[in-house]
Amino acid sequence: MKSETMFDLRGRTALVTGASKGIGRAIALEFARAGADLLLCSRGEQSLTAAAGAIGEETGVRVESVTGDMARREDVSRVAAEALKRFDAIDILVNNAGWNIPQAIDQIDDQNWDYLVELNLNSVMAMTRAIVPAMKKRRWGRVIHISSIMGLASTPERNGYSATKAALIGMAKANALDLGSYGITVNCIAPGPIATEMPMSILSKEQQDTLAARTALGRWGRPDEIAGPALLLASEAGSFISGTCLVVDGGATSRVF
Repeated sequence: MKSETMFDLRGRTALVTGASKGIGRAIALEFARAGADLLLCSRGEQSLTAAAGAIGEETGVRVESVTGDMARREDVSRVAAEALKRFDAIDILVNNAGWNIPQAIDQIDDQNWDYLVELNLNSVMAMTRAIVPAMKKRRWGRVIHISSIMGLASTPERNGYSATKAALIGMAKANALDLGSYGITVNCIAPGPIATEMPMSILSKEQQDTLAARTALGRWGRPDEIAGPALLLASEAGSFISGTCLVVDGGATSRVF
């Protein structure tokens, strides 16, 4: 079917990790509204099933789900295999699953560090490695790693989070060079303060207000405000964007003091 706009995803299939809530769910919904069929993944079966059902009911596209903990390498492999079994290929991969455990550099314990590296970085490598061969055969694909402005700058006690999110930006550049000749683009999105469960559960009200004040817009962003940029990168509208990091932060990184 011929696309009506450059943002049309009809005929495409997308795999989104961390898709039961927050940024992942918002991206999945926007892709579905653009016509893409979906495979959603997250750890919580109940919330995942609810998200898949709601998105499918609203948009009428095919929405399937599979539970998996991206901090477990065997789960990454299983989810990737299941995605390629249910759909002949995944056209769009959004590596969104991630978490933050604030610790100062002299207080980091190995268990938490290893968990963040496995979830935020290693799982992205493993999932991308598993999914892109089918993209290469079809000579078309979109890979989006969800990084953070904490990969470009930081605050105290964000060592593991900033290190892994910065690594995603570097990895996306290398991925893009590996895959560009096959018609596959690879990019990062670096959200600023977005009102999702993770920051709201970690930050105090005072810290939340301070971050809001640092943005040019004076507020936290919404998860759906990341979905539009993701649609750009996933569609033909973003066909000449690769190896870059799209900062979506309300102007937060524009401020020096």
